[in-house]
Amino acid sequence: MTISSRSRVQRVLMFTLVFNVLVAALKAAMGWWTGSLSLLAEALHSVTDVSSNLLALVTHQLAAPEPDRDHPYGHQKFEAVGTLGIAVFLGIACFEIFQGAVERITNHSQTVSIPLGVLGGMLLIVGGYTAVSLLERRVGERLKSPLLLADARHNLSDLWVTIVVIAGLIGVHLGYPWIDAWLAFPVGLLVFWSGWEVVESSLPWLVDQMAIAPEAIYALAMGVPGVLNCHEIASRGIVGRQVFVEMHLIVVPTDVPSAHEITEQVEALIEEQYGPARVIIHVEPPDYISEQISFGDS
Repeated sequence: MTISSRSRVQRVLMFTLVFNVLVAALKAAMGWWTGSLSLLAEALHSVTDVSSNLLALVTHQLAAPEPDRDHPYGHQKFEAVGTLGIAVFLGIACFEIFQGAVERITNHSQTVSIPLGVLGGMLLIVGGYTAVSLLERRVGERLKSPLLLADARHNLSDLWVTIVVIAGLIGVHLGYPWIDAWLAFPVGLLVFWSGWEVVESSLPWLVDQMAIAPEAIYALAMGVPGVLNCHEIASRGIVGRQVFVEMHLIVVPTDVPSAHEITEQVEALIEEQYGPARVIIHVEPPDYISEQISFGDS
């Protein structure tokens, strides 16, 4: 990710933080005004959103693209750790939803009505969540930022939670008190699914999962004139953002300058095909024989 792209992500995260602070304050004010426990609980839930945004800002700041002495492979994994942190917040929100629903069903808590002004405020919040989520997803997809995409899912889950609160309060007002509690369960499942997707998107970074199929790299390398064989191929990272590739090559020329020129052609092809890449190539002697394209191959 370039410096300008990182700056754009930073601005979007700051905007989202300010939005969530305003939403938390508005929900708390409406909850205090109406005496609605669900609105007060929603205000507390929004506080976790603010904490999530602060975590995202801190981890994004740490995830600088430039390597240094202590982090020679860069700092991108800090961003993956940040997305896992957001997944934890999603899990907490899911637990809160189920816990609140069970308490309402078992305790038959007192119902409340909602004035039109509060309903209008909640609808305004729904519109805000929708706009912020779409903004984060659009910028996240354009800049290939897993942190923004994870936070977009988080805001989308908040949208559904807010809709459930509105539907529940309206249902209670119309004489159907059971709607408020039972609608919370499918929304909780949606929040849980969003958290799982966040975890799934972050794991490849953290566990060094294969980024590019070794057969694809093998085909690219073998297409370069002068390459006799390519083996022991390994890759990690995320295609389009940053990948690390290692391989062994057997080339026709025996002099170092000519062999180096061939390796540079291979590196250029990989970067052209898969985006930013750091490629390490070990040149083997011409008489070296290996049929093992990648690790684990027999």
